[in-house]
Amino acid sequence: MRVCQEKVKEFFDQLAPGWDAGRETHPERIEAILDRAEIGPGCAVLDAACGTGVLFPYCLRRGVRQLTGADLSGEMIRIARERCRDPRLRLLEGDVLKVARGSYDRIIVFNALPHFPDPEGLLAALGGWLTPGGRLTVAHDKSRLAINGHHQRTASLVSMGLAPAEETAELFPGWMTVDRVEEDDTHYLVSGRAPEEGRNLR
Repeated sequence: MRVCQEKVKEFFDQLAPGWDAGRETHPERIEAILDRAEIGPGCAVLDAACGTGVLFPYCLRRGVRQLTGADLSGEMIRIARERCRDPRLRLLEGDVLKVARGSYDRIIVFNALPHFPDPEGLLAALGGWLTPGGRLTVAHDKSRLAINGHHQRTASLVSMGLAPAEETAELFPGWMTVDRVEEDDTHYLVSGRAPEEGRNLR
């Protein structure tokens, strides 16, 4: 099923006020995901579909040089702006492929891939924004079964479902090296690196 961006925006705008109160956080899982995503000192990072900024404090504590958060939901961005004020943080409202085009050392799509209507097109575009040797990571801090069960109950109209990690790895651009594919009962992660030279589609 293909999701409609306008429906996704409406859905998350409505949920935004209670989003943080209703979310179970797993700090140790988030830290492990950011380790695998190689988010650390000096990096320029894009958090695609950042929501209310769950990842922001974790990334900023790691000494990133710049952190860009983009989200389709204006209400999510409004709350993110209220929650976190840091000169390294830039917030963008709208379709990430339209508002966040740029150059990044690390790009992460956290707890969001099922809500994009064209995941393969998304990953191809994001991969093209990486600096040489940069890393693109898709991750969830819950299992695929938990994510899909939750979406079936509460978000079936705005979720395409989360495919097995091995299938998501096949959606990454062929010129990237996918070297981390993980899926268990605590998390889901697919991560790939851009070549050190020659391939950047900006």
